[in-house]
Amino acid sequence: MLNKFMKRGQRKPSKTDTDVYDQHTPIGSHSSASTTAADGDTPPPATSGALETLPMFREVPVSERQKLFLKKCHVCRFQFDFTDTTKMAIEKEIKRLNLLELVDYVQSDSGKITESNQEEMIRMISVNIFRCLPPGPHEITGSIPLDTEEDEPYLDPSWPHLQLIYELLLRYIVSSDTDTKVAKRYIDQTFVLKLLDMFNTEDPREREYLKTILHRIYGKFMVHRPFIRRAINNIFYQFIYETERNSGIAELLEILGSIINGFALPMKEEHKLFLIRALIPLHKPKQIGFYHQQLSYCITQFIEKDNKLSDTVIMGLLKYWPVTNCQKEVLFLGELEEVLEATQSQEFKRCMVPLFRRISKCLNSPHFQVAERALFMWNSDHIVGLIAQNRTVVLPIIFQALHTNIRAHWNPAVNGLTVNVRKMLMEMDVEFFEEYQREFTEKQALVKLAESQREQKWQKLQDTADMDQIG
Repeated sequence: MLNKFMKRGQRKPSKTDTDVYDQHTPIGSHSSASTTAADGDTPPPATSGALETLPMFREVPVSERQKLFLKKCHVCRFQFDFTDTTKMAIEKEIKRLNLLELVDYVQSDSGKITESNQEEMIRMISVNIFRCLPPGPHEITGSIPLDTEEDEPYLDPSWPHLQLIYELLLRYIVSSDTDTKVAKRYIDQTFVLKLLDMFNTEDPREREYLKTILHRIYGKFMVHRPFIRRAINNIFYQFIYETERNSGIAELLEILGSIINGFALPMKEEHKLFLIRALIPLHKPKQIGFYHQQLSYCITQFIEKDNKLSDTVIMGLLKYWPVTNCQKEVLFLGELEEVLEATQSQEFKRCMVPLFRRISKCLNSPHFQVAERALFMWNSDHIVGLIAQNRTVVLPIIFQALHTNIRAHWNPAVNGLTVNVRKMLMEMDVEFFEEYQREFTEKQALVKLAESQREQKWQKLQDTADMDQIG
């Protein structure tokens, strides 16, 4: 049986085999990735007696190890059903032990793997990891998850094998024996696209491996760098404007955080467009809580590289500012504070009027966390310094909001913080503060007078109508 199986495994690749690894797969399509893995010469599910134990590498001569490596790759291409843990347990264990052997062989640098074996290994890896992903909870219920801690994460039952396959791929990529010129024939753009498709898996363990592997590919295969950035960009576009569903956005942003950190200065126009067209619009989806921390890090990395982008980022945040979602508003205020920390005076002047109009609305928010988070901005010395330089513009915008909070806000903590902020503004320029306070008092008196006169007119009209009705 084993000899028959080995002969079949060593047959010459057909045209279908080649198509399996050469056809283009659209980003974000689970079915395309799984179809590729299921077409061509992919082995059917293993049947009882189909696998036999192969010797260990140390049990054969060095000259025979490359042949044994190929045989182990063939054995590891068999697929199993993990929904039933008792079904074909012996065969599953055989595959697991062979995978462990392959990982140890690649990791130990026991010898350079031949090109044909490298190709077969990547084929075996592709067959195993590029599969149809199970539907997520949102696809079953039709709802969009908003709470990051609401549900238990999905754990793939085939992880005992998948983990070893991902580990094998990672060790192959980082190995000093792996020649980039040879490896790029097999780890090509199609392979990278399918790898990006797998980021949509619900299993966080798999996404963690994918993140590490893609990051290593980006670092080692310089030829793929522009393509990887464009592919991630397209995933973001699809997520923002079409589906709003992708489990791997946070991991992709983590990769981008380190990529942005390595951008050379002056920054290319391509990178600035990526910030404006992809990263800033990522503030739009409702489930931003899943990836906001990573997104905020990417944004601040851009500003630290080029602080002239800060006003662009601030105006982008104001464009996507939430109106009815208070939790999202708290996240925006936290990110806004980080951006303002890196903002210089010239960029601050370009956006301060719409910025503090929004902050004044946050100060009066009935949700105490929003109001409190907005008032915490005055704890930053840098932000206070920017406000002090432009106090004649900022104070008139937020004065009424502060006055309303002191008089009428229901939360005592917000009330106390507002008093402190008002005192801080007064100490910046006592003369201007008192002058504007007089103007504000006069305006309020005029508003009250106009309101009183309006009420009197309406009362006269009401009395006249009553008299006509009696007559």
